[in-house]
Amino acid sequence: MSDPIDDGSRLSRYLDDLPAVYSEDPGRQLLGRFLLAFEKILTGLGDPTEPGLEEILDGIPDLPGKDGLAGIERYFTPGPEAPEGRRAPAEFLEWLAGWVALTLRADWNEAVRRRVLADIVPTYALRGTPAGLRRIVKAFTGLEPRIDELLRPFQLGVSSVVGERSAIGGAPPHYFQVEAFISVQQAVDFAHQEEILRAAIDASKPAHTWYDLRIEIPEMQIGVHSTVGVDTVLGNVAGDGPQSG
Repeated sequence: MSDPIDDGSRLSRYLDDLPAVYSEDPGRQLLGRFLLAFEKILTGLGDPTEPGLEEILDGIPDLPGKDGLAGIERYFTPGPEAPEGRRAPAEFLEWLAGWVALTLRADWNEAVRRRVLADIVPTYALRGTPAGLRRIVKAFTGLEPRIDELLRPFQLGVSSVVGERSAIGGAPPHYFQVEAFISVQQAVDFAHQEEILRAAIDASKPAHTWYDLRIEIPEMQIGVHSTVGVDTVLGNVAGDGPQSG
């Protein structure tokens, strides 16, 4: 494929499809330049940044030293890890989200929007289950929440904080608890993190259920929070944000 850069001397390939008389001088240059505008819109000139209709539908093969352009299927690929030209354009993400009944938050950047779109569809088969809720919360926030339906028996030293991790006589009907650990960096904007977490839970939990959300900043407590990089940070914790919500 020829170089898409137009130096002013390029003529349309459409001349090859016309009777030979149209390729003769005089008039060849004028007609070739005139048809170039139609070729750029309909067929495309091999420029991934300004594809023609045919190139949008079929794609452009990889050009030497340049990224190619995938076909129309890229519009349905959020592609958080895919390079430009192989995934949906940023301005198409809102429309793509409408296809999967998802509202993209205005405060999400493009990378988060692509990640959520890519992760949300596989979770729909698990919607209404603890596993599905965990996956949706992770898609929205990147966090691995713990979901407790208080179904475990009362065990001293395991689940022995009445009202938090255990309930005498069983759990209230349709009730569960969500516990999430946020990083020290996320704790700086604690209220925002809590808002996103609640939005994710409210959007995916069964309508008749209710819950409490506990958000904790990791601190070293052997036997409680002691997995470095997951629920433990070595050193001082920045800020004095609340420990639960």
